[in-house]
Amino acid sequence: MQRALFASCRANLLWFTSSKKAYSLKNYRIRKPPSCTLWQGSKMKKQRESQCTQKTISLLSPLGTIQVSGCENGVHTIQILMDVAPAERSSEAPLSCVVNDSPAETSPELQRCVEWLQAYFSEPQTAGSLPLPAFHHPALQGDAFSSRVLQVLQRDVKFGETVSYKRLAEMAGNPKAARAVGGAMRKNPVPLLVPCHRVISSSGQSGPYMSGKGDHLKQWLLTHESQGGEG
Repeated sequence: MQRALFASCRANLLWFTSSKKAYSLKNYRIRKPPSCTLWQGSKMKKQRESQCTQKTISLLSPLGTIQVSGCENGVHTIQILMDVAPAERSSEAPLSCVVNDSPAETSPELQRCVEWLQAYFSEPQTAGSLPLPAFHHPALQGDAFSSRVLQVLQRDVKFGETVSYKRLAEMAGNPKAARAVGGAMRKNPVPLLVPCHRVISSSGQSGPYMSGKGDHLKQWLLTHESQGGEG
């Protein structure tokens, strides 16, 4: 009887031990794949972004040549190729924004961007009623503070308005991050559409534009908007 009882207890102990090991091993195998899947998903997302087939449209504007690049998903960058100050440009310079060079086929988002820019320079009051193109640049996606600053600027600071770096930091949720706002402005991939030229110092000075290389352009844009496009 005692032998039978001992054998039964030993069998139960072995079952519990082996089950516990199996359970732990099972849990380990269940937990590991999701983390791998998340990592692989993030990696695949970055690969998809890097594999975008971008096309570029070149426009002539009162500011000089503007190059708009993007893919089927949206606009990636807007580059203002500065040559001389708008006031120094010849009388032959276009007063609006005209297409200079364009690929045979463009995405609807790129076309929408071109139409917005043309309206901004020729009839700026109407630009606010036009739909903006989608953006497909990492700096404008996600919930990082710099992304949030650019999103708030585009959404809440309207045509003809200005905002200080400090006030924009408050609007983006961090009143102490005025310096970070300046960094976000320098990294803005789509100037004009995300109007970093409307961000000024608390003293009312226009401040730097495009990493300090286009201060005259910033002042021209502010005048253009304050005069309703007559500047």
